[in-house]
Amino acid sequence: MEELLNFIECNQEKHLEQLKEFLKLKSISSEPEYKEEVRRTAMWLKIHLSKIGFEKTQIFETKGHPIVYAEWLGAGPNAKTVLIYGHYDVQPVDPIEEWNTPPFEPTVIDGKLYARGTADDKGQIFAHIKGIEAHFQTYGKLPVNVKLLIEGEEEAGSGNLDEFIENNKELLKCDTVLISDTEWYTFGLPSICYALRGISFVEVKVIGPNRDLHSGSYGGAVDNPIFVLAKMLTMLKDERGKIIIPGFYDDVIKVSEEERKHFKNLPFSEDELKKSIEVEELSGEIDFSVLERIWIRPSIDVNGIKGGYIGEGMKTIIPSEASAKISMRLVPNQNPQDITEKLSKYLISIAPKSVKVIVNPAHGGNPVITPIDSPGIKAAVKALEVAFNKKPVFMREGGSIPVTDTFSKMLGAPPVLMGLGLPDDNIHAPNEKINLENFFGGIKASAVFLCEYSKL
Repeated sequence: MEELLNFIECNQEKHLEQLKEFLKLKSISSEPEYKEEVRRTAMWLKIHLSKIGFEKTQIFETKGHPIVYAEWLGAGPNAKTVLIYGHYDVQPVDPIEEWNTPPFEPTVIDGKLYARGTADDKGQIFAHIKGIEAHFQTYGKLPVNVKLLIEGEEEAGSGNLDEFIENNKELLKCDTVLISDTEWYTFGLPSICYALRGISFVEVKVIGPNRDLHSGSYGGAVDNPIFVLAKMLTMLKDERGKIIIPGFYDDVIKVSEEERKHFKNLPFSEDELKKSIEVEELSGEIDFSVLERIWIRPSIDVNGIKGGYIGEGMKTIIPSEASAKISMRLVPNQNPQDITEKLSKYLISIAPKSVKVIVNPAHGGNPVITPIDSPGIKAAVKALEVAFNKKPVFMREGGSIPVTDTFSKMLGAPPVLMGLGLPDDNIHAPNEKINLENFFGGIKASAVFLCEYSKL
């Protein structure tokens, strides 16, 4: 083990330069003009993985951007197999004027590496690649079988990933899936995320008269779809922050006191949160702490409203329709389709006869939870402790990573979320960065994880 860690320590500069080369590639998956650059990034990865020691590397074509696959199965058929997932595509860079350094010219400032993709997810997946390379360079082999699945469409919705996994179950067969696309609770506190909320996203339309009407000629006699929609939205939650859609909480599992103790021991400050987002008061279910509201309780939010005239000057109309985009974050055991149906029925039931309500489901993803006593989690705990000289804390995440549920259901492999990011890494925003301490430590953690998992 010492020899392995020494190799990583002695090659930090080399690993940093290679990461910079990776980051210079403009792999923006959501913008068509970067299609060839995304493909070039996939080819760069394939070549790099071949060079470091993988027996097999392959690019799989999809209806969108390519998937990069690699494997080393030299540990034998009786050894454990780890599938490592990540993505090589990145978010667009807009607004470009808010970047302090060019987004595709990686720049180190005060121990932090700034560039698009540093934390999400090139830096994190590259830490795994270098951890694997350390084994090859030190021992000439890996302690377990390893497969890599690195997609190029995560930032565009992973539209082709589920189909790929479904069609390649045997190829991807494994004992656990290691994912680093999450963040620590705070700097200096290694964290393991063991649960993610799911999501149900819908658009609701309220349709009134067959055209926009003159508010002077019809006002007071015809229901205004914006008024109706606004009233309906206020009827989604009560004054205590509880969602009042019938049956919404039916499948919510009560969280153990042990888990809640983990949350209480975290260095969370409600005052600091309010200060950071510049609000005087927080909201939500008053019977639960702030962290519990975000992590273990479902939520509902209106993400946008559209209707009527919003241009310069006046236009005195009763609009013919109004719409809102609504997202619901779900906790383990809740089903997105079921929740969407319950929301739809409820909205239709509370609408007056003066309007027509249409609810269009747009997107859904299942929540995920991995028991903290599972072999993969145990290996991750040891790996982070060795790499960062501090025992990691357990946390949940309020957001969603839909592919984790796909892996769990299609491959029967529990996911392990061993992220390296930090809350201030500015993912999806200008000046994205990764702390080099986390990147270099992440290489060690990945290398140690393979050792520890082989023992379980």
